[in-house]
Amino acid sequence: MEGGISKPDKTEFTECWRTSWKTPYIMRLALSAGIGGLLFGYDTGVISGALLYIRDDFKSVDRQTWLQETIVSMAVAGAIIGAAFGGWMNDKYGRKKSILLADLLFFCGAIVMCAAPAPWMIIIGRVLVGLGVGMASMTAPLYISEASPARIRGALVSTNGLLITGGQFLAYLINLAFTKAPGTWRWMVGIAGVPALVQFFLMLSLPESPRWLYRNDKIKEARAILEKIYPSNEVEEEIKALQSSIEAEKAEEGSIGDGFFSKLKSAWGNVVVRRGLYAGITVQVAQQFVGINTVMYYSPTIVQLAGFASNKTALALSLITSGLNAVGSIVSMFFVDRFGRRRLMIISMFGIIICLVALSVMFHETSIHAPPPHPTVLFVLMEITNIIQEHAWPITDAIQGSCRKERRTWYTQGCPTKFGIFAVLLLGLYIISYSPGMGTAPWIVNSEIYPLRYRGVGGGIAAVSNWVSNLIVSETFLTLTEALGSSGTFLLFAGFSFLGLVAIFFLVPETKGLQFEEVEKMLEKGFKPNICCCNKPAGEEEDSK
Repeated sequence: MEGGISKPDKTEFTECWRTSWKTPYIMRLALSAGIGGLLFGYDTGVISGALLYIRDDFKSVDRQTWLQETIVSMAVAGAIIGAAFGGWMNDKYGRKKSILLADLLFFCGAIVMCAAPAPWMIIIGRVLVGLGVGMASMTAPLYISEASPARIRGALVSTNGLLITGGQFLAYLINLAFTKAPGTWRWMVGIAGVPALVQFFLMLSLPESPRWLYRNDKIKEARAILEKIYPSNEVEEEIKALQSSIEAEKAEEGSIGDGFFSKLKSAWGNVVVRRGLYAGITVQVAQQFVGINTVMYYSPTIVQLAGFASNKTALALSLITSGLNAVGSIVSMFFVDRFGRRRLMIISMFGIIICLVALSVMFHETSIHAPPPHPTVLFVLMEITNIIQEHAWPITDAIQGSCRKERRTWYTQGCPTKFGIFAVLLLGLYIISYSPGMGTAPWIVNSEIYPLRYRGVGGGIAAVSNWVSNLIVSETFLTLTEALGSSGTFLLFAGFSFLGLVAIFFLVPETKGLQFEEVEKMLEKGFKPNICCCNKPAGEEEDSK
């Protein structure tokens, strides 16, 4: 997790552009690897719009909610495996080869989905894409971090997070662009293979991470890369720093043990790491159980539940939520170091809870004020009910045709209502509340909360908890809407968010402006939360006396 999101500031961004202008090779490395973040965002976002048209093409998907949830969530299931496998492959074979393999998985998954003759093949393609997402989510920021000058590392790594939200925004644009094209959803999912190929060929011409090369005794190759990244008068200093860091790392690994389970046992037995894990896992689980990925994965479906029945209209309106998410990640870069991670997350959670409760009320109003069906359509429905009992569901096309003859929009799960636009506006406010705080701060906390020798284990555990929580939420959302209704589902997420707020308040310390050693000392003493969202190390009051 050394490639986790670093904390940037305005000075660092200015220095980043100045250094990149003088040495374009640095930006070439960062942007080439950053395409992995773009693919990550695109493949997790594109399914939201594609699902609308997959339902139209495959009636079994339209009728079976669990099949829709499986198509969406299998990418997340693949990402859990991909993240675990990617961590091992990064250490064994290097960052470059891991990125190349992720590109192949992205490309193969896109082709499989594009050519899918049945829903089960779409699911296989989603699993392949998920494997690539899991590997890219770990490897791309790690490669950027290790191939960047230390003074601008935070700014360059943070671009990966921006590219993820940018990829989601691009996915909605592509979805909207292909609403009238023959094949619709096949173009939407298939076009992801293009940036994967671009990155594959770009990475072939780029070097391996200098840190990985030096660690594997390829010192001359590591030096050659560092000479391209750093000014000539800084190369020797960086070589010495790299040598010292790796020697210390190997010594620490020797005392802990090389096996994963030995590292895990040692980490859990350490009170500092254990308290760090309480905080790290709390923020990662809370990030998912506020329901964010139900909005990102099912945004057009939610818009339709609000009463905007047209697929194209739903995609256009859901583009707003994706755009706000991208803007929020930029806002976070400028405020997370000014206000602090803990304070920003707590403010964010208050906004999320208010928006979710308001959404629950609005969807309730939408459902009770929806207009009744047109008499002709109601008559057709009554006639078809008798057919259903005898012939088991050969009716969708008949009802759909009846509605279209009268120029009425056909949609099975919602009706146009004057309250729909307010539900969409609340979705936008929800994203504004989420993105600058809970959208980015959990990853920053996890990059700062663990001692150096346990950062990989601690960050890996927290990342897996994030993906598992993502899978649970995305796999159950549509089932919950059927069982509880849209209103009840958003109220349930508000309840989860309140529990998350309480857990963050009591378990997560502020890490703003602290060196790693200071964070370690703070966790060793423990801390007492207060209303001002600041830390108060346990025993501080006694010491002052």
